[in-house]
Amino acid sequence: MPQSVSSDPITYENQLHVWKGVAVVHIRRGLQYLVAISAAAVVSVAGFIGSPAQATTPETNALYNSAQRHFTDGDSAAGRADLRELIGRDPADAQALSLQAIWSNYDNDIPARDDAMGRLRVVDPGLAAGTDGVFRAIGAGVATLPNPLPALVGPQTGIVVFGFGLLPDGTPRPELVDRLTAAWLQAIASPASPIVVSGNNPSNGITEAEAMRNWLVGRGIPASRIYVENRAGSTVANALYSAEILHDIGATSAVAVTSPNHIRRAVTDLYIAGIPVVGATTSLDQLVSQLPPPDRAAQYSIYLDATRTFQLPVTR
Repeated sequence: MPQSVSSDPITYENQLHVWKGVAVVHIRRGLQYLVAISAAAVVSVAGFIGSPAQATTPETNALYNSAQRHFTDGDSAAGRADLRELIGRDPADAQALSLQAIWSNYDNDIPARDDAMGRLRVVDPGLAAGTDGVFRAIGAGVATLPNPLPALVGPQTGIVVFGFGLLPDGTPRPELVDRLTAAWLQAIASPASPIVVSGNNPSNGITEAEAMRNWLVGRGIPASRIYVENRAGSTVANALYSAEILHDIGATSAVAVTSPNHIRRAVTDLYIAGIPVVGATTSLDQLVSQLPPPDRAAQYSIYLDATRTFQLPVTR
């Protein structure tokens, strides 16, 4: 099992600090998959995200932080307005340019997106390439169809099961049982694939991941196949920590397993974390209602997660 970075649950507010020690690893791995860029560019982006080299001022930092608060609160227009003011003061702020491009894409403001990307390609080509990769990951996630049928994959493909809250006694809630049932079917269909169960949020002294492992082992899945990721407290952290485990055990792709209304976020975040997703297995609950492509409002959480998984700082 990989060594723990921190026992504290990851939230949007503390994510950058918790991941400071491994941010370089994740960005390097993610960009190696997301974009075909040189090794020098990968290192450039990794260094930029892990310990920003750009000069900032209290004024531009305040605008950046205000923009991120607006994005967290669901107001992309206000967030982009803050970023426009910031970029007007500092046209070379690469983090602001990346955020502006991503959220302009969400708002379907193509001229603003292209302007931000054009500036970013000059300021930091590596981060620009990574941002292009974020667009592709979001596109892949939005295009994902929930599928109750397991994918047929081999030992190089891991099965990543996203956690859900437990009952007060530490047993899985019905929605988590539905996810685990889909994971069990996927595990039977792919008997050589390793399984990562991901989730912290303990109840009665047991984490989601431990409860998930126990459920699967109780239904005949060998414990030796299961890797317990019991630090994540969010979908972003599920993807980042699970990607770390999959890389460490040599897996090169994943099948994401979760609920239909969660699968597109999960797929997007795994892609950005550096893991190609070759299957999206879901439970049957709410399947039909989740088959149509998500509208703009439904994509908001996908975009927000994408910026967090890409590890642009939430505050600075």
